[in-house]
Amino acid sequence: MTYTAMAVLSAGAVVFGDVVVLRTRMVLRASFWIAYAIMIGFQFLTNAVLTGSGTVQYADAAIVGVGNDVAPPPFVGDGRLFYAPVEDVLFGFALVLLTLAVWQFLGDRGLQPGPRSGPPLWRRG
Repeated sequence: MTYTAMAVLSAGAVVFGDVVVLRTRMVLRASFWIAYAIMIGFQFLTNAVLTGSGTVQYADAAIVGVGNDVAPPPFVGDGRLFYAPVEDVLFGFALVLLTLAVWQFLGDRGLQPGPRSGPPLWRRG
């Protein structure tokens, strides 16, 4: 399975899990998309530094776009955004959505019934 196929399948599976399995429906909330817009900015920054500097390299045959493995990747275009392949954007989306959906799902079921303040439990005697 290619990197591209894994990215598309993971994003689809997480959206399905959010809407159908967990029923948190995060992707239908404006607050999710606002938070995601903030997070994706930092994802682009991190990807630009790591991929643009050559610290992280991808085999061009494994990702969307064509190029050569010798030349530095383009900033935008040829299947890349801010030096990183578009697959990284899909994986980042899947990770953020999965984390928030599971957090909401567990919170709705009383994992943490309410905020607590005060000293740590081990100090209460």
